[in-house]
Order: sequence, then C-alpha cells, then structure tokens
Amino acid sequence: MDQDFETLSIETHEPKIMVVTMNRPEVLNAMNTQMMQELRACFTELYVEPEAANCVVLTGAGDRGFCSGADLKERDGMSDAVWMRQHAIVEQVIRAMMACPVPVIAAVNGVAFGGGFEIALNADFIYAAESARFALPEVTRGIMPGAAGPQNLPRAAGVRRAKEIVLTGQPLTAAEGLEWHIVNRVFPDGELMEATLATARRIAENAPIGVRQAKKSLDKATELDRHSGYAFEIEAYNRTVPTEDRLEGVRAFNEKRKPVFKGR
Repeated sequence: MDQDFETLSIETHEPKIMVVTMNRPEVLNAMNTQMMQELRACFTELYVEPEAANCVVLTGAGDRGFCSGADLKERDGMSDAVWMRQHAIVEQVIRAMMACPVPVIAAVNGVAFGGGFEIALNADFIYAAESARFALPEVTRGIMPGAAGPQNLPRAAGVRRAKEIVLTGQPLTAAEGLEWHIVNRVFPDGELMEATLATARRIAENAPIGVRQAKKSLDKATELDRHSGYAFEIEAYNRTVPTEDRLEGVRAFNEKRKPVFKGR
C-alpha cells in the first residue's frame, strides 16, 4: 500500500499479512475526520488491489484502546450539515470494509466503543484481549449506532441480546463477548497480537482466490435464502476451478508436501 497516512500505521508481515493500526493512542484511537478518510482509502485500495494482502489484521495503537469511537471533541458544536457530511465518510468506510475481498481480523486490544465496536463487528471475526471492553453507548448521547452495528450485532449475538446491548448502552467484557458469540477467542493481553498473527498466517498461506471466493459465499449465507445462497456459492466455486492454485493444491497433497500458492 503506497499511501502515507497520518492516523494509520501499515506494516506487512509474511506471507502477505497487512497489519493496519489505528494510531491516535493519546485519545484511545478515537476516529477524527482524518482517520475516517484514511480508513476509507485503505479499504478502498484493498478492493481495487486485493493482491496487496492475503489477510488483514486491524488493531489499535497502545494497550488501552482499539478505538473509542468518533472523536467527540472534534464533534462538539458541529452543525447538522457538517455532522452528516462526516458521517457519510463513516458510511463509506463501512461499505468499503463490507466489500473488501481480503479477510479482516479485528484484534481488539482495549476499549472498542461506539464506532470502534462497529468497525470491529464489521471485520470477518474478532479476537480480543482479556482487558478489552465493548459498548454501543450512542443512545446515552442522543443518537443511535449508525455504522452497521444494528446490522452486524444481531447476526453475531442474536436480536434479543443485541437489543439489550444497544438500548442500554452498557459495556460488556471480553468474556461476555465470547459467551455471546461476538468474539471468537480471548487471549491474555500480552498474547493477543501473536495469536492473531498466527491465525492470519494460516489464512494467508491458503490459496488466495479460494479464500476470497469462500469469504464472499459465507457473507451471503446470512443475506440470501439457502437455495439462492447455494447458487451464489457454486458460481464462486467455479471461479477456483481453472486456477493454477487448484492444480498445485492437488499436486502437493499427492506429493505429501506443503502447497505453494501463487494466487492465480
């Protein structure tokens, strides 16, 4: 990724793992307009050039915050028109993440409140540190969640649990997130990134085209009826058949060796 960012840090680990770090630790990585624009640019570029990474890890700088949501100091006194224009950028971030063909793991290393929680929910799955905390406090501040939290949270936790979380605005622990199927796994604070990168490595070593097509099909499982979803799945499957990676995968199995996938 060629872009220079002010509020994001981009690192690349082999095999083609991109670590995107929201980098405003002094404010628990709260999203100001600049960060919103840079997240939009980051995920838009991954849509245009998915070969840039085989897996993305999204996290926050420091050990206290993944992302505390929108920067309310910046928002203090905003006119309705400016607020709506800024929120339109957040909407574009969410849509860009939804369209991202590359798997995204959220490594939540501290508070994930408001839009920060919604960004984590918009990833393919969440790993969390034991000290992580989650909340959607928008109703306590005169608004409601508006970054796909009301769409993604019920899909993870069920609509009744989602209503409890959203309508009370009360925080939940990493352990509760695990119990309620919001978080996939919880790790001691010092082990979160190592464990997340280990999973990212396993994903990134697999056939990139197959992984991307599988991700698309899995996304459709909650959006379409079963027959329509299966029709989509077969179309996605058929795109993997004429690839070099399919031939390599079968050849490597028969030769009892690790496959070397090239994404073509």
